[in-house]
Amino acid sequence: MAEPQVPARPVPTFAWWLVLALVGLDYFSTLAYLPSIAVEEVGHLAPLAAVGVVAVTLLLALPVYSYVVGRSPQGQGATGLLDQRVRGWTGKFLLLILLGFVATDFVITRTLSVADASAHLLANPKCKQGVESLIDSKEAVLNNLPEWIRPAVAMFWTEQLLLTLFLTILCFTLWALLQRGFTATFLRLGALVVCVYLLLTGIVIICSLLYLMDHRELVNHWWEQVRNTPELPFSGSGGALALALLVLALGSFPRTALGLSGFELSMATVPLIRGSRTDTPDLPRGRIRRARVLMLLAALIMGVFVPASVFVVTLLVPEAKMREGKIAQHRALAFLAHGGAVERNADGSEGEAVSPLFGETFGTMYDLSAVAILCLAGASSALGMREVVPHFLARYGMQLHWAQRTGVILHLFNLVVLVVTIAFRASVSAQQWAYATSVQALLAGAAVAAMVDIRERWGRGWLGRVYSAPFALPALFFLLTGAITIGLNPTGLAIALAFVLVTLTTAFVSRWVRSTELRFEGFTFADERSKTRWDEICRLDFQLLVPHRPGTISLLEKDQQIRERHRIGPDVPVIFVEVEKGDPSDFMHAPLLQVSEEDDRLIVRVSRCASVAHVLAAIGLAFREVGRPPEIHFGWSDESPLAANLNFLFLGEGNIPWMVHALIRRAEPDAARRPRVVIG
Repeated sequence: MAEPQVPARPVPTFAWWLVLALVGLDYFSTLAYLPSIAVEEVGHLAPLAAVGVVAVTLLLALPVYSYVVGRSPQGQGATGLLDQRVRGWTGKFLLLILLGFVATDFVITRTLSVADASAHLLANPKCKQGVESLIDSKEAVLNNLPEWIRPAVAMFWTEQLLLTLFLTILCFTLWALLQRGFTATFLRLGALVVCVYLLLTGIVIICSLLYLMDHRELVNHWWEQVRNTPELPFSGSGGALALALLVLALGSFPRTALGLSGFELSMATVPLIRGSRTDTPDLPRGRIRRARVLMLLAALIMGVFVPASVFVVTLLVPEAKMREGKIAQHRALAFLAHGGAVERNADGSEGEAVSPLFGETFGTMYDLSAVAILCLAGASSALGMREVVPHFLARYGMQLHWAQRTGVILHLFNLVVLVVTIAFRASVSAQQWAYATSVQALLAGAAVAAMVDIRERWGRGWLGRVYSAPFALPALFFLLTGAITIGLNPTGLAIALAFVLVTLTTAFVSRWVRSTELRFEGFTFADERSKTRWDEICRLDFQLLVPHRPGTISLLEKDQQIRERHRIGPDVPVIFVEVEKGDPSDFMHAPLLQVSEEDDRLIVRVSRCASVAHVLAAIGLAFREVGRPPEIHFGWSDESPLAANLNFLFLGEGNIPWMVHALIRRAEPDAARRPRVVIG
């Protein structure tokens, strides 16, 4: 028999605002690097691009995920919704591809977040002194290495990479402590870190805005730059300006898409939200309602912080200091918090700090809060991935039992995190494109899932098209911007495809190895009469089963044929079994069984099954409990062995007698109680 499924542990639930803090670890932590990335990529138009991100969040992403959480409140999000609606191997392939992007998103969240945490520490004067000792020992280490490996080690021996690897290992330790899942202690810690970080970030932004109110010339100079941008025809018609702003949004969104990274994690955390007393497992209305409030509040918080932070960074932080290798790169707000000199005059000359409050003490506090939220973002993303990827692989039979028990997939992902960190040399700039690609792929997948679900619910006619139209625009937008991102930098696509390739390869190897496992969860009965009649058949002293395929020959001809070939006397009753396949790509199944009589012949009709062989083996094993073990009589097949095995693996049929025999042998070790398989 298949190994029994370990019953799932009850998922603890918490107040929705605590779960909001958990989502904020990933979502709000992007404020640490998003403003400088936006300015670096878009220049003085960064504030307009930030407003575009907010508009996309509130008008496109938020409605899509609000619908998805209502249709998939168990935590699988868009992947779970597609799993409900897209059946067969085509659906499995699409879902495995989407899981590749999910894995990319969660892995890059960890590597990029920890890399940016390292950047904050390295720019801090107090921390930098401790790290410099590692660089000072570089020559001594290189001299003790073989000559052939020295150039490679020297190339990767940098402060940024070494500190990032150190923090990554610390995060592995934190993740190991949290393997049992999200706990109340972790959520409270996350809430504290998020509140402190947002408070300090808010202080930096408010002080910067007050500084700009006293130095209006900076705002006027920036606005003059915007008005003189050739791509924005302010002097033309309103339609031309609107079109130019739309083009700007499309062109800049791939560079600023990191500001929407929190939605996918919010889907994985939905089961943690405490619902109302009237909630049911199938329709937890209270949980869905609070999840939507959570997403709306998170989007509104980012709707304030993103444009405000990008605005003050654009106007106050010298652009030269945000370029590659400079002190404000990927930490522009921290630069202001440390009392960094800003552009005071329109000519670009540097002046004093934004506020007397800022300096080394306040800056160190800000750095520590940024490092804490970035490192916890990596840990929370790992736990979020654990709730999604292994779940689907286990359901599809694409994970071996020992791998499922030991969580080997998550350990492999930890190894991948180290490989990605080293491959990108812990560079935030190098990883941002992979991150943006995965974020947009998941946003597009959610929009497509919503469209598919509506079409299935309302039909494919005009009504379904009308109701799904609001989600067509988000799907088109995210697909288009995703294509632009891949065109600008295909790194994210390459990483996602690597995940997809590895997932597909290991998944189908596992499926092949487990093909002779009795993947059976028990029968469901079409009616009470069928259940009563089934119980009567199971109590017979001996049963002789004959599989019959409807539409080939009649039951009378089949009865005469099988008795003649197998020398069965007329006094021996024959039970005919007719199996109608359901979705052969499913792994575990609970077939629907109906018992009826036709011309005084007993017929067991089975439907909604993934494999004919597994149904026949399950029936034979059910009949062995009373009297003599039953017999299952087959005729010979003209199918080649290779084609038969492939048909069994992918289509649930092919080489059925041999597979039934193999399944019975594995499930029943006692030969005396084992149902007989007869071929003739």
